[in-house]
Amino acid sequence: MSVSNALTSGVLALLACTAQAIASEPDFARETRLAIEIVDAIIDGDPVWLEAHGREFLGIYTEAEDTGSAVLILHGRGFHPDWADTVNPLRVGLVEHGYATLSLQMPVLAKDAKYYDYIPILHYSHDRIEAGIGFLRDKGHSRVVLLAHSCGVHMAMSWIRTKPDASIDAFIGLGMGATDYRQPMHQAFPLDWMHVPVLDLYGSNDYPAVIRLAPRRLAMIEQGGHAKSRQAVLPGANHYYTDQGKPLVAAVADWLDQLD
Repeated sequence: MSVSNALTSGVLALLACTAQAIASEPDFARETRLAIEIVDAIIDGDPVWLEAHGREFLGIYTEAEDTGSAVLILHGRGFHPDWADTVNPLRVGLVEHGYATLSLQMPVLAKDAKYYDYIPILHYSHDRIEAGIGFLRDKGHSRVVLLAHSCGVHMAMSWIRTKPDASIDAFIGLGMGATDYRQPMHQAFPLDWMHVPVLDLYGSNDYPAVIRLAPRRLAMIEQGGHAKSRQAVLPGANHYYTDQGKPLVAAVADWLDQLD
């Protein structure tokens, strides 16, 4: 075998091994472990089991008094529906403002997985989002707002690309456009053709890519043309809104109140 043929064979073998290493489905065993860890510790709200792709997955539903509005919450990469930063403050705090919440377990991979590792499994989120919307509609909520953080935004946008956004009434993206070093976004978000109002909220100390791409996201949101769409910055907040739960909830609730 010539040197060039040997090199070619070596490269092909490496590519084959790499392709095999790419996850083709979420880490369902890890999702089960996460559920076991958090279900018994839930104080506010009730665990509910929904179904997608023939499997049950965890959601946490928290009722609010006298409201027809609900917020469907998608956590960031590798976390769970009662994650202490971002998710728990929102799913509990928004109830105090009159909005029921349903926080979903989204597809996860190993703890060290990066943005590009998640791209092949983003479509697993589609049926989960549909199941969450269906659950809230069955509960009698006439308005359903989809709220997603970080990688949850990538999952939500993947769903929106395949289905019109008519089944939701508004969208909130937190830390939109977060990826990893030398892993630029695979596709631009379809913000320019969304028909529902959009809130693009990020921290003043967010990831550089989130901040750098903010003007582009704003231009696309404005092209979408909804009068109630907004872009806003939460002063002092990092990507995970650490110790900023109350200001985060207040910013989201204030925008939701303006939709009435």
